Formats: sequence, C-alpha cells, structure tokens
Amino acid sequence: MAITAGTFDSLELRGVGRSFGGHQALAGLDLTVRKGEFIALLGPSGCGKSTALNCLAGLLPLTHGEILLDGRRVDTVPSEKRGFGMVFQSYALFPHLSVAKNVAFGLHMRGLPKAEVSRRTAEAIELVKLTEHAAKLPGQLSGGQQQRVAIARAVVLEPSLVLMDEPLSNLDAKLRLDMRTEIRRLHQSLGLTTVYVTHDQEEALSLADRLVVLREGRVQQVGTPDELYDHPSNWHVADFMGYRNILPGTVVATTGGDGLRVGLGATTLTCRPVGDRPADGETVRVAVRPDDLAVVAGGEAPRDGNALEGTVVVVEYHGREFAVVVQAGDGTLLHVRTPEAPRVGDTLTLTAPAERVLVFPAALAGEATAGAEARAVAA
Repeated sequence: MAITAGTFDSLELRGVGRSFGGHQALAGLDLTVRKGEFIALLGPSGCGKSTALNCLAGLLPLTHGEILLDGRRVDTVPSEKRGFGMVFQSYALFPHLSVAKNVAFGLHMRGLPKAEVSRRTAEAIELVKLTEHAAKLPGQLSGGQQQRVAIARAVVLEPSLVLMDEPLSNLDAKLRLDMRTEIRRLHQSLGLTTVYVTHDQEEALSLADRLVVLREGRVQQVGTPDELYDHPSNWHVADFMGYRNILPGTVVATTGGDGLRVGLGATTLTCRPVGDRPADGETVRVAVRPDDLAVVAGGEAPRDGNALEGTVVVVEYHGREFAVVVQAGDGTLLHVRTPEAPRVGDTLTLTAPAERVLVFPAALAGEATAGAEARAVAA
C-alpha cells in the first residue's frame, strides 16, 4: 500500500492536567510516546483516559502542563492543524455520504487534487477490506464494517498519530476479537503511532506495547503488558490485570524469607509483599488471580499452609473450564477457575502458592492528597 503514516520521533506529555469546575479530571500526566508505539490508556469510567485523549486531540484545552511533538509545543495548536487522526466510539460517520465519500471527506477539506483524493481513498478502502462496499451508505453496513470505515477515514490522512476512543465497545464479542486483530494489523503494516483508550484489560494486553493505568485522573502505573500483568504496582492495577480477588486483611507476622502472614477473617495466608514491607498489625489488601486458586483434593495438604474454605454459590461454564464463586464463612466471595464443575452448595477448600498471593498497602498513593483536595473544594 502507498499509504504511510506521518512520522515523528517522540510525543511528550508533561504534567498534563484538565480541571472542570475545580475538579481535576486529569492530573500530572507525564508520558513519552515513541514513534511506532501502541499505547493503551486503561481504567474504569471516569478515570481520565478519554479526557487525556481529548486533550491530545485538541478537543479539550489543557488547564495544566504542555504537549510537545519533537520538542515543538502543540497543545496551543488548533485540533485540525495537529495532523492527528481520530477514531470515535460512535464512529461519527456522515449517514448521507457513501463509504468512499466518508473516507475522502478529510482529503477534500485539505484541498488536495481530485486524482490524489481518488487514489488515496481507494487505497484506504482496500486496506480495510471494504472495496466492494465503497458505494454503500453507512446504514447499509454492519457495526464492524462501519468501524473499519472510521479507521480508513483516519489513516487516509496519513496522520503522525492515531487516537482511538474505545472503538470496539459497541461491537459484539466476536466482532471485537476480529477488529482487535485488524487494528493491530493496520498499526503494524502502516507504521502507525497509536494511543488507544479502553476499559477492557484483555483488549489492552493484546494490542498495546505499553499500558497506562489511570484512576481518578492519576497515573497508577506505566509499563509493558507483561510488566503490569506479573508485577502490578498497587491493588488497583492488580484488579485491572486480572487479580479478581482483592481481599482486606491484616498483617499477622513476618515469616522466613520474603513472606508475610496475613489474617483474612478466621484464615491466615502466607503472601508476598509488593513494594515496602508492611508492619505487623497493618491493614493491607491481598490480591490473587482466580487462575492461581486451586481446589484441594480430599486429603491433600494445602501448599504453604494456605487454605480458604467456603460454599459454592455460582458455577459458570466457560468451555474448557468453569468459573466458580465460593462464599467464605464471613461472606467474602472468592473467584476460582477449575476444570471440573462442583455443585452449588458444595464445600470447597482452596489454596494458592504464597508467591502468587500478593500483598499491597490498603491505601493507594495519592488518596490522602485527593481526599484533602476534595474537602478543600467542598469548603
């Protein structure tokens, strides 16, 4: 394909922030995006990820910080002059224009010659495999096809940066998987630099070179998918990286080596601390993946003395395995995956190796500061 992405060496966000009526939707975002990278902004609704993307796009002005492209400040440049492509969650296609005219719209706005517009439009439509649909209106296409039109419209401009705001959230499960592959293929084949917003950790892990996890407008961790998956910096990141069991506990005692004994109600587990070692008696959060909990067979001794007991309350069939919810005696719900289906009402003993049970401080970094800011605003 003749389409190629515009190039730059680095995009820098320095202390980027955005406030609305005294509330900080985004605070102190520092990030350097390298040419050709795929960056995913990940977090729950209201965490600031779409705000960050809209600040990058120029759809929202900054209240703090600056954005630089190869050292040149661009946050003061109008959106239409930044040379970035945008793919919206809602597709934002013109319903009265054909696929070809939707894709060509931005090229016409730039005043390019008709021959070049036709050539680049045809190439972009072929790239997203919609050549036979070029004359159709958006309403005659499936959701996945409409999303491909939106992507073609963005890349046809040969942008230096492509911004995607939850582009797959309106698609069904199978289409999401297909489009994930398509987006990654286009990113690699065109040499794009992409910043992608999602709340889906599986989507982020499969697409991104690096992830930025946000919470309440603040960065929690930046790293490669395997870094965040295996070494989350706090319990919020762990929660987004698949540690579905986040349990409150209290440090009982240290053990030999790196382990800690943490009390969870009537049970005590040996765990691995993350970051600074908490003191005896300190309140912590214990994180363990459903995949790392195993059902103890009758008579088998739990590993590391780690044992949690409860009653099966939910069993879900997931193909090769079952997702099971076990309720402990104190009401705590534990999520576990197992190849064999228990019955609702069965009593199970669960265990996990100490090195796979992580311990984090109960409070997240910045929580106290955020709380003080909120009280100051309220006052």
